[in-house]
Order: sequence, then structure tokens, then C-alpha cells
Amino acid sequence: MNHLFPAIKPFHTEMLQVSDGHTLYVEQSGTAKGVPILYLHGGPGAGMGEDYRRFFDPEKYWVIGFDQRGCGKSTPFGQLENNSSEKLVDDVLAIQQHLQIEKWLLFGGSWGSTLALLTAIRQPESVMGLILRGIFLAREQDYDWYLQADGGAAQLFPEYYQDFLAPVRSMLNEFSIVDAYSHIFARGNEVQKMAAIKAWSLWETRISRLHYRPDESKQLANVHSAISLALLECHYIKHKCFIPENDILQKIDKIKHLPSTIIHGRYDCVCKIEAAFSLSKAWDNSQLHIIPEAGHSSRAGNYSGIMPCHSSNADISKERT
Repeated sequence: MNHLFPAIKPFHTEMLQVSDGHTLYVEQSGTAKGVPILYLHGGPGAGMGEDYRRFFDPEKYWVIGFDQRGCGKSTPFGQLENNSSEKLVDDVLAIQQHLQIEKWLLFGGSWGSTLALLTAIRQPESVMGLILRGIFLAREQDYDWYLQADGGAAQLFPEYYQDFLAPVRSMLNEFSIVDAYSHIFARGNEVQKMAAIKAWSLWETRISRLHYRPDESKQLANVHSAISLALLECHYIKHKCFIPENDILQKIDKIKHLPSTIIHGRYDCVCKIEAAFSLSKAWDNSQLHIIPEAGHSSRAGNYSGIMPCHSSNADISKERT
């Protein structure tokens, strides 16, 4: 297949109160009689969007999506306090309990792949299988690839990297890149903050697609999403995503029995392809699909042909109970 399913609307939406004063926007689409599958968006802070529903056959899947803490329609918007990987896993399990789902599939892209892995490792007995795209393992080498001058992304896009450094260049003798951005987000004036938010978001936008469109900077479009993406990504990276170094691979034995499909674009410049290869190598029950002529983003057809969940992909839901 080389297309997505038709656009659909949720059949139910709600605001679910969780811990620490956070409330999550949760929506359900497809059929409540189908295989339950949870969509975990990227970022942190990107929010759901709408196209994600088109990955799934609405006649076969009960599709659940939510905006993670601090982004999208969840409240309070942009809140960094009590916003950590552990809290997000707590939220996933709270949604599962709220919807009275015994077992479900986890479907995550980019940071969503990280969160799916953390959730499965925490509670593998409640997971049927995983579908992961654009793997991010939250290791030091993954941060370096994305942020450092000698990392892969900066080497491939040196001119865009200079634009990324522009708001913080004068601070780099005193601060790291992430600490400099964090300082501006916390203490800068509104002009400085918005310039930094635009630079951070534009850096990811430019390197996430296989074919970047020069007018993309005019499409930063969704200022709401750009703000939460910049604030939350910076917050999480500053704290190493609240995950010990190499923690996911070291704990992979907890979920090695679960079936997994791992999908990665050959030319993904946000998340290095080595992460997908290393994860697959450590996970006996996984299948790795490296997609030629694809980058990081699942938009613009980069992953058409493998991403939609058709009946052939549903076999993962038959994992042993």
C-alpha cells in the first residue's frame, strides 16, 4: 500500500485529570470493538496533530491518542514542572486504566518511540506489541547527533546549524547550547524568547524531511506547537530525558518476548539510524524496516507503504496472551 487511510474524526474526546495538576486531552477514533492501539506523539511537546489517525484501518483498530503534558490541548500549556519521562509513563498507564484496556498495542514515532519503550519496559504484561518509527534511545550520542557541531545533523546541514546557534551564540562561552536556550526560555524578554523558539523549531523542521521546502520557515505556522516543542524538548534534553545513560538497551530483556516492528528512514537526520539498528539487534522478536529515500518525518509520504496498519500488520496483535 502506498497511501494512508481517509481522514476521520474522533468518536469521543475528553479531558482526563492526572497527577500534579495536569489534565490531558484524550481522543478515541476508529472502532471501540477493534484492537486497541495507543498513538504516542513525538517531541516531547509536538502534540498529536490530526494525520496520525490515517495510519490505522478504522474498521479494525480502536485508536487512542493524547496530547502529552504541557502541549496540544492538554493543560497547563507549556508547563515544565512535574513533566518527566516517569510522569508521562504514569499518564499512559492512567489512560489505560481509565479506558479499562487489559492489553494494547503501542505505536510511537521519534520521542513517541522512546515513550512506548519506557512504557512497555515498566509494564510489559499490558502490551501486545509495539510499532516504532524514527527510534530515539535518549543516549548521549543521540543528543550529540542532534545538537553538537561535530554531530551528524550539523555536519549535514552546516548553514541551518548556524541559524540554530544564532540566538545563543554569544552565550556559548558560558553555557552549553541547551543551557543557553533554557536560560533564554526562562529569563529572556519576549522578543528573545520568540526568536529562540523559532530557531529551535526551525532547526528540527529543516532536518526532519528528506526534501526541505525553502518556504518552511514561513510555515512555523503553528506557533502554539512551536512554543511547546521548543520549551519541552529543551527541558527534556537538559535533563537527559530523565533516563539513565543507555537505560533502554540495558533493560530490553524485559520486553524481548514482545513482537515489534521497527521503522527508520535511511536518511533520518534527527534520530540516527544506528539507534534503530542497535535496538533491533538487541531485540530478538523485532523486525527492522529501513525505508529508502525517507527522512525523519512521517509526513509528506516519507513512510508510505509501511506505516499504515492494514490487516497484514494486525498480526502483531495476536501476540501470545
